[in-house]
Amino acid sequence: MAAHIALLRAVNVGGRGLKMGDLVSFARDLGLENPRTLLQSGNLVFESPDRADAALETRLEAEAEPRFGFQADFMVRSAAEWRALIAANPFPKAAHDDPSHLLVMPLKAAPADGALEALRAAIRGPEQVAIVGRNAYLVYPDGIGRSKLTITVIEKKLGVRGTARNWNTVLKLAEMA
Repeated sequence: MAAHIALLRAVNVGGRGLKMGDLVSFARDLGLENPRTLLQSGNLVFESPDRADAALETRLEAEAEPRFGFQADFMVRSAAEWRALIAANPFPKAAHDDPSHLLVMPLKAAPADGALEALRAAIRGPEQVAIVGRNAYLVYPDGIGRSKLTITVIEKKLGVRGTARNWNTVLKLAEMA
């Protein structure tokens, strides 16, 4: 059994509420082992004999819509990939000094060539961004709430969907996995 982390995009926002207990029951019904959640924002940790992230994403997404009544994107990473995501952090100072303003955004796929440059060109504030594989790292030194660097802008410029978690949550998920 391999441990995995699944992140749901845009859960508990815009009227798409989902109780984490329902998410755990959903995972159990799919035969995923030891499902557990963190916070109320769609963070699921589980074990599965299936080691293919893409296959797990497809399965979770296909089963979620009829179960919950809305389409949900899942970004899945193995525990080993999650540890690699942490080790690859290009902003270690932000992780140490201001972890709540450092976000990791697991993406559905690696962005196309030139996408990072397009995103950086769209930044109008002090935010910084880097891409490592299928993960974007974002630093919001003045906070996220007033930033013009929104998930909509990020996804449009990168040409791929994702969901972000702050560094504190990233580390807690690693501990759980």
